[in-house]
Amino acid sequence: MRPTGAAHLGHLRGAFENWVSMQDELDTFYCIVDWHALTTDYADTSELRANTLELALDFLAVGLDPERSTLFVQSHVREHAELHLLLSMVVPLPWLERVPTYKEQMTQLKEKDLTTYGFLGYPLLQAADILIYRADYVPVGVDQQPHVELTREIARRFNNFYGDVLPEPKVKLTPTPKLPGTDGRKMSKSYGNTIGLSEDEALVRQKLKTMMTDPARERRTDPGDPTKCPVFDLHKVFSPDETQSWAAEGCRTAGIGCIECKNALADNVVEQLEPVRARREEYASRLDDVRDIYREGARHAREVAGETMDLVRAAIHLPVGDEL
Repeated sequence: MRPTGAAHLGHLRGAFENWVSMQDELDTFYCIVDWHALTTDYADTSELRANTLELALDFLAVGLDPERSTLFVQSHVREHAELHLLLSMVVPLPWLERVPTYKEQMTQLKEKDLTTYGFLGYPLLQAADILIYRADYVPVGVDQQPHVELTREIARRFNNFYGDVLPEPKVKLTPTPKLPGTDGRKMSKSYGNTIGLSEDEALVRQKLKTMMTDPARERRTDPGDPTKCPVFDLHKVFSPDETQSWAAEGCRTAGIGCIECKNALADNVVEQLEPVRARREEYASRLDDVRDIYREGARHAREVAGETMDLVRAAIHLPVGDEL
């Protein structure tokens, strides 16, 4: 995950909860990809280290366990950069230009100059992040499948030149529920419509109180359609079935007002965020321990990545270690 700002509800439901559940069944590596943050935000890096620390706290707060997973920061494992460099020698340029999110983000982020190799080459760096651990699976949503398929193609091309060195990872599809932001669009830091995991209860309630609803409900007495309401989309993710039924019926019949509906949603969101916030505050009170966790995670990651790079260097007939 890129350290580009505070983690929010979309991260919790779309990624973190799946990551936590995988710890018991797989040998998992969870990386804060600070180099990837530079691909779009290279012009101002003043907040990068602070954002990295905040995300390190979020990883721990949601339940990622350093006893069961390897937690680390990308730039602490420089083998990622070396593999990225070596892969760049064999990957055709059109492969990078056809990645769907390349043109999409060029259009969405017009205020930034993205005509850099770093931005064009970020899928290749992403592939190196995966292949350096010889991963069997990559947990992604449907929209990220093309990135994993590109990684598989890159592994095949490398292996065709140099022998069977890099396994082709498989997609591990994970559920990514629709999660609207406070303005009704997809919850995203770039839209400024998020509800952060570390925000206090008062701020969470205030943001939900001002959230968009079905435009048909201009007055309290106007019936609405819950399928057209972003607030109800959040109910489907955070509220129990009985609350969802109450909100849907009350909306259609104008039996409840939007404020009542939002207050019920806020109760459930706050309740589910409370243990996350409590763990976060605990870790924030002992940052030296947090740094030790990530230092140890990077040590283990470098060990595994180093083994891969020895295989890669040998296959390419580059020196392994200080040998000639």
